[in-house]
Amino acid sequence: MKQKHLMSNTLFGVAGAMVAMAITAIATATEPCNDDDGLGECKALIEINATDGDIGFHFLMDGDDLIKSEVRNPDGFKIFEAIAKKEEREQFMTETFVESAEPLCWNDPDADEDDEIVTLEEFLELWTPGFYEFVGKGEEGEIISGVTELAFDIPAAPASVAFDDVTNLISWAAGNDLGKCATSAELTDLVADGVLPVHPAAVLVAEWEVVFEADIPGNLKYSVRIPGVSPTVVSVPQEFLDYLDDDTPAKIEVGAIGYGDNATFSEVGDICVNMDDGCDGED
Repeated sequence: MKQKHLMSNTLFGVAGAMVAMAITAIATATEPCNDDDGLGECKALIEINATDGDIGFHFLMDGDDLIKSEVRNPDGFKIFEAIAKKEEREQFMTETFVESAEPLCWNDPDADEDDEIVTLEEFLELWTPGFYEFVGKGEEGEIISGVTELAFDIPAAPASVAFDDVTNLISWAAGNDLGKCATSAELTDLVADGVLPVHPAAVLVAEWEVVFEADIPGNLKYSVRIPGVSPTVVSVPQEFLDYLDDDTPAKIEVGAIGYGDNATFSEVGDICVNMDDGCDGED
């Protein structure tokens, strides 16, 4: 999954009534970096693609006129550093966004023999939950910093993702597993063993992120986030669909975003928009 979900923008408005959802949850993440200290935003999170079966660590920090940025783990060890040089030093840095590699979390029979497999348990053993410190250095040597918490409260993958080409509605349901990365039963065992603090099905969804992506040059997208208490349905604007040619292939991605920014995404491909002959050349 190559999309930078931290920076997703709403391209079209979404209308819908708000309804309450009863769901048990924990929300342990702290408020992101204090803007009074000069670092406007920082996040550290786990992102899972439940459909493809991959898992990664992402982080973001945002500050003004920086010549250096770094991230330290809860043990105080530096895990990332970026230094501006030449033209970039003259222009300065602001936002730094980094995605780790996203290895498979399951034994994909179609994967290359050299592809690394990192199970959910192995991934969680690698990364340390707790407070990550983000540090920036300004032109005059001034230091700005902030902290944010990485927790292991990972929301379950959205289930039953579908698109109705008559009503233009994308729909989904709250899930109870992490797709190819872990079944519900496996997650129950990880909770019992103390690897996970809570079952993903019990983690509160702060926001749903919905992406409708046309498989054409430029990858034109309709992207929106709605509150987790909203109905699990989004209408793709007709104006967006009218812009696409007949028989345009597309895919849908729906993400459950937790209050600690951890995110789990489910995908559905093989969608044919404005069908005439069919995206495979057949009705």
